Amino acid sequence: MRNNKGRKAVVLLSGGLDSATTLYAAKKKGFHCFCLIFDYGQRHQRELRAARAIARAAHCAYRVLKIRLPWKGSSLLEKNVRLPQPGRAGLKIPSTYVAARNIIFLSFALSYAESIGAEAICIGAHAQDYSGYPDCRPEFYAAFKKVIRTGTKAGTEGRSIRILTPLLAKTKSQIVRLGNSLKVPFALTWSCYQGGSKPCRRCDSCYYRAKGFQEAGIQDPLIY
Repeated sequence: MRNNKGRKAVVLLSGGLDSATTLYAAKKKGFHCFCLIFDYGQRHQRELRAARAIARAAHCAYRVLKIRLPWKGSSLLEKNVRLPQPGRAGLKIPSTYVAARNIIFLSFALSYAESIGAEAICIGAHAQDYSGYPDCRPEFYAAFKKVIRTGTKAGTEGRSIRILTPLLAKTKSQIVRLGNSLKVPFALTWSCYQGGSKPCRRCDSCYYRAKGFQEAGIQDPLIY
């Protein structure tokens, strides 16, 4: 394994369970992490507060980047669009899909990484989203690596910035177990698609989080 001590990495931090675990995994590998948090007009600000709290708990620098997607078209951007219920989406792309979101986020992260001399970008995409979100597939990240090699100064000079997806092949329960072993502050994370002081426990995201904790045999501090 390469010695990453002191090397920089940009971590995409949403405030959720997956991105928090990705951040702590990167720290465990010795990366000096710079968290990038996106305020992109999502339904609520609760996850942004969670992301800031996680970055502070991990003693990592963070930046909140405010962007707007005026064309909307997602239940995460439009409150009048119904959120998907557990098990209802099937193999269709759910209404929570935000058009090309990971492409947009990774492009900003790539610019940030290249400007500060970071050697890696870490993102918490995982297998649970494979059938639903096209920008969470392994093929997508393989393609984006080619973009980095051919479309950046770092890439053309042989210093290509790596995309690290440590959770890509893991289930939610495996992510919970990994996060628990890394001492991720689960109580600070937020997964619910609704805002508020407590998770709704009805939306798709709450369902998969609860299922993951249950299968891992670990109590979710947000609930208990």
